Amino acid sequence: MAQHNKFGKDGERAACEFLISKGYTVRETNWRLGRLEIDIVAQETGANRLHIVEVKTRANAIHYDPMESITPAKIRNLVNAANGYLAHYKLPMAIQYDVMILIGKGPDFEIHYIPDAFQPPLRTIR
Repeated sequence: MAQHNKFGKDGERAACEFLISKGYTVRETNWRLGRLEIDIVAQETGANRLHIVEVKTRANAIHYDPMESITPAKIRNLVNAANGYLAHYKLPMAIQYDVMILIGKGPDFEIHYIPDAFQPPLRTIR
């Protein structure tokens, strides 16, 4: 596995551990629908809401805002993937889109969790 891929996987693993420590159940990681992917699908215990979590792992935060990588195209892809997830499992649940930014070198990442980071656009199909 390429070093940057291992770094990203380490970040996603730390993100899952963070969510679990906060009482979430991680339902899926790296769920795919064609070319679309959801990094983490999580759910708070007893809640009727899925958290679609986009994970951004960076070695350092110097001169970079990781939220800049959450582009309109990325949002559209996440919304389409989340809708596909709900349809695939026939889940009548609300969706919340969260972003988790991990900075540093694992396993001791600096974690910034941004719940409800964005709202889906009204039109998401291409």
